[in-house]
Amino acid sequence: MTQDELAEKVGITPQTVSTAELGKKALRPENIIRICSALEVSTDYLLLGKVNGHDHSVLSAKISDLFPAQYRHLEDIVNSFLAALGEKNTQGR
Repeated sequence: MTQDELAEKVGITPQTVSTAELGKKALRPENIIRICSALEVSTDYLLLGKVNGHDHSVLSAKISDLFPAQYRHLEDIVNSFLAALGEKNTQGR
């Protein structure tokens, strides 16, 4: 999603999205809540990077809507990602 698309969906200006993303200006609390709603993430995730039960349930719902072939592709992507993480973890030691 582009900054323009998010701004339109939330009802704020693209400049507001840009300045917040760059850390130049804080968002008003009501705009944070609307952004989280538009992105389907919790405020904990957006502000702190913490994943909570709601975030898991949103992701699970999206996964459950996949067709079998799409599910297998996603599984391959996740397995490749985890393998790459494992290699990075062992290389850093």
